[in-house]
Amino acid sequence: MARVEDVAAYILSERGPMTAMKLQKLCYYSQAWHLVWEEELLFDSRIEAWANGPVINDLYRLHRGRFRLAEGDIPGDSARLSEDESSTVDAVLEFYGDMSAHHLSDLTHRETPWRAAREAADLAPMERGNEVIEPAAMHEYYLGIYSEGE
Repeated sequence: MARVEDVAAYILSERGPMTAMKLQKLCYYSQAWHLVWEEELLFDSRIEAWANGPVINDLYRLHRGRFRLAEGDIPGDSARLSEDESSTVDAVLEFYGDMSAHHLSDLTHRETPWRAAREAADLAPMERGNEVIEPAAMHEYYLGIYSEGE
């Protein structure tokens, strides 16, 4: 299993510089779709339902205070990803990679995993919080989307 910093390093090597928010959302969607397609975690870091959408706190600690990130800014090793893991991330980048950070954030705000975690903690839309988005909730929601598309 990859680590979140390996996934982030892979994304930055494939797509080049981007905002920290966009990197967070692309890592989130990579986790979500890996759960659907491979039925296992891509990385074991917890994902939290922050006001601006899902955030992986382990990754946040690596880029805190930085707005824009480039290859080499996250101390991960993209070579640690297996073929299945890199295939998942490639598919996520193909679909979501050209979307802006704010579009990705808005998208996550409309989706059940983030909304349900925030509601469970009784958090207002922009209130700070760190409620966990459970992998099972992500799997169920995105599997439903995937099944509809087949």
